[in-house]
Amino acid sequence: ERKLQITRSCLEVFAEARNPVGIITKNYLVTRDIDLLEELAQYGAVHVTLSITTMDRDLARVMEPRTSQPNRRFKAIEELADRGISVGVNVAPIIPGLTEHECSRILERARDAGATQAAYTIVRLPHGVKDLFGEWLEQHFPDRKEKVLNRIRDINDGKLYESEFGERFHGKGEFASQIRDMFKINVKKLGFNKEELQLSTKYFQRPKEGQLGLF
Repeated sequence: ERKLQITRSCLEVFAEARNPVGIITKNYLVTRDIDLLEELAQYGAVHVTLSITTMDRDLARVMEPRTSQPNRRFKAIEELADRGISVGVNVAPIIPGLTEHECSRILERARDAGATQAAYTIVRLPHGVKDLFGEWLEQHFPDRKEKVLNRIRDINDGKLYESEFGERFHGKGEFASQIRDMFKINVKKLGFNKEELQLSTKYFQRPKEGQLGLF
């Protein structure tokens, strides 16, 4: 992305057409395109979400080595908000037994940086990912491996992955309910999600040069 600027190329088209667009990212690089995001924000046509898993630099380094460090993501929220761009935080993925205790602090820091929307998801382990995740736990957190895996099974009816729509992102059961309640309490206390997020199509305009034919 830094070299090819594919996202920026797409945003240029969206900005020309004033077409609504949402971005979810873990990377501070999103601020590179702040000029285009600001242009879209004038028409209520953009929302940016920063996904933040942990505030622990060491944990972030081994868990998400190719993404921006947590402090840089909070900085991105601040810079976007300062330019009038709608921005939110996604506490994701929450890893039961490893990161759920950080939810409150992440939300508070994001609120202070200027985020107005908040969401969360619990870690998902589809297909071969569960094996890779188990190996990762064994390598970095062998003392917590079984606790984490058991917590994940607890929120997925004894499985490491639940594919059912409506359950796969937040889980179910007692521990999933605890996380859900904790999140809701903090969202209300910190003033997130006061208004439903809706991007505007009011100012949409067709690109002047049109599009190429598909065939």
